[in-house]
Amino acid sequence: MESLPLPVETFTDEERERLAPHFTNLDRPVFALVNLPETVKGALFARYSRYPGTLRRLFLDEFADSVPEVAAIEGSEGKRAADLYERIFLGYGDDSVAQLGGAHVACEWTSNLLTKILQRPRLAAYLEQSTRYIAYDDPLEGYGFRYHRDRRFGPEYARALDDLFETYAHLLESTGAWVAERFPAAEGESPAAHRRAVRAKALDLVRGLLPAASLSHVGMYASGQTYEQLVLHLLAHPLAEARVYGAMLLDELRHVIPSFVARIPREDRGGRWIEYLRDRRDASDAAARRLGLGGGSAESAPSVRLLRAHGTEEELLAALVYESSELSEEDALGAVAALGPDERAALLRELVGDRENRRHRPGRGFETLRYRFEIVSDYGAFRDLQRHRLLTCQWQRLSPELGADVPHELAAAGLGDGFERALEVSRTEYERLRDAGFAEEAPYALCLAFRIRYVLELDAREAMHLIELRSGREGHPSYRAVAHEMRRAIAGVHPNVAAAMRFVDDSTEERLERLLSEMRSDARGA
Repeated sequence: MESLPLPVETFTDEERERLAPHFTNLDRPVFALVNLPETVKGALFARYSRYPGTLRRLFLDEFADSVPEVAAIEGSEGKRAADLYERIFLGYGDDSVAQLGGAHVACEWTSNLLTKILQRPRLAAYLEQSTRYIAYDDPLEGYGFRYHRDRRFGPEYARALDDLFETYAHLLESTGAWVAERFPAAEGESPAAHRRAVRAKALDLVRGLLPAASLSHVGMYASGQTYEQLVLHLLAHPLAEARVYGAMLLDELRHVIPSFVARIPREDRGGRWIEYLRDRRDASDAAARRLGLGGGSAESAPSVRLLRAHGTEEELLAALVYESSELSEEDALGAVAALGPDERAALLRELVGDRENRRHRPGRGFETLRYRFEIVSDYGAFRDLQRHRLLTCQWQRLSPELGADVPHELAAAGLGDGFERALEVSRTEYERLRDAGFAEEAPYALCLAFRIRYVLELDAREAMHLIELRSGREGHPSYRAVAHEMRRAIAGVHPNVAAAMRFVDDSTEERLERLLSEMRSDARGA
């Protein structure tokens, strides 16, 4: 198996004894959680995104005292269950059985390129360590700054990425001072909440300097079927890091749900599957070259374009009343078509109902309308939008061809020159890696501020959820801008659908985005 230089976590003998019953290994970056209540596993992952350390350290720091001790890891499945699974799943090919069991798994020290590959399956739940809450300014003892390493890249790679992290650390401190001065605490405001909000805004402003090689932690909960598909895609991927983590993930799953991944090591099953995935990718690459679709792009600005919209508001109304009807959908369409425009708008408002918050979502009839958007945004915004499960996301390889976004606040603070210098260091190292034959790996060197082109295809129900969530006042400005443009485009084709999105925050004033959230946190703790 290919290997990577990764950070190594150490534990005392006492800590190892406390951890051993609950984690399938204590020495590798991929491991499963066992012998823990489901609520504890969920709470661990929920806290994971804002905790600066690893999951096993989090367990020791915040959970171990409240979890009963058990003697050892229990068996993952009984022999009778395994035999039954073999007979039904492998013998009769009933894949639905593989949807009925799952596991909690952590993948630690993964690059920001790999996190997107890990999060590609739809039928899974993820928690990722957040660059919006955790600073990357302190080197790890015995390892250095938190970025993916590969011995093949040479000393120039380490020098360039160390430079990026050193600039990030310097700008984080300077930006924090500027934000605190620009947004002083108001009278009666919690000083602790204000400090955390200042820190959060500073992290938001400088996170674009972090390279895609930055290491993160990902917690996953998925069914056996989803894990099988994920491991196959990882093992077939051209990125060496993906293949290494695919092999480690398979090893850990064989400890907890071995029958669910039994087909992967079989040459006639998983082996042929992996070959097919590689062949499919090669065919796509060859077709793109043959059609002259390479060579980069002259685009140099963020954009949100609605490529296609499917369905009409009349079809939406018919779908919304369909389940209450006793006639065909064609009859429902005829009844809706007989209404005037104002009557249809009023009927849609009636069917959407009185939504008290964004979690009150309209019925499945909204899924009859679909939108396909092509977006150019910074990689940081893409990372957040890609995680939405109920949509199709396709993205191109990250490169510097589309330019990069420099936050205007940093220019106002007099820090823009340092940011732009770091972007040039990043671009230069990308080009060196690409020219040295590392085309697949060169994006490791690119800062999150560089733009990427991708497609999001989603129905109107998911569009409402995404746009209302990502436009919220506490959101990062880069993906808030995308959400606003998506709603504007929808309003051009389906104005009443856009009007139903009541919980879109359109405000544009500069502010401490996280302040209200931090104040609510203080109030809950009081």
